Amino acid sequence: MTDLNHVVLIGRLTRDLGSDERDFGYLPNSQARANVSIAVNRSKKQGDEWIDEVSYFEVAIFGKTAENLKPYLLKGKQIAVDGHLKQDRWKDQQGNNKSKISIVAENVQLLGGKGESASAGAGENYQQSFIPKNNGNTPKAEIPQSQDFSGDEFPEDIPF
Repeated sequence: MTDLNHVVLIGRLTRDLGSDERDFGYLPNSQARANVSIAVNRSKKQGDEWIDEVSYFEVAIFGKTAENLKPYLLKGKQIAVDGHLKQDRWKDQQGNNKSKISIVAENVQLLGGKGESASAGAGENYQQSFIPKNNGNTPKAEIPQSQDFSGDEFPEDIPF
């Protein structure tokens, strides 16, 4: 029986995804790999005050997702990550056991808020989606002309 290992986080990137080989590169099988770090804020009550608690997580993004998101992964950008936890284990030079837990992203979504690129308007909130282009093989949906309905009257044939 398989156990459950699923993580969903929303946080802000702590650094730009640069051209540094440790941040972005390609595996021997030519698959892209991006390593980012996100800060996740949580408010908790301590006595009569609310305080912010910040946790930092390393996230690994692979494949076309990593390639497509590379120009958008900038410091302060808010992202949603859906994935699973992965534990890496090794021995350091003195032979001590070391361990690190990171998140392997299965789905990443860009969210609006602070940290948007300079091309977006200041203070403008938006959600970035990657929508495939229509290559001409897929028929476009026709949008019906708007009709004037007054009061509580509805047509019998609703166009959806």
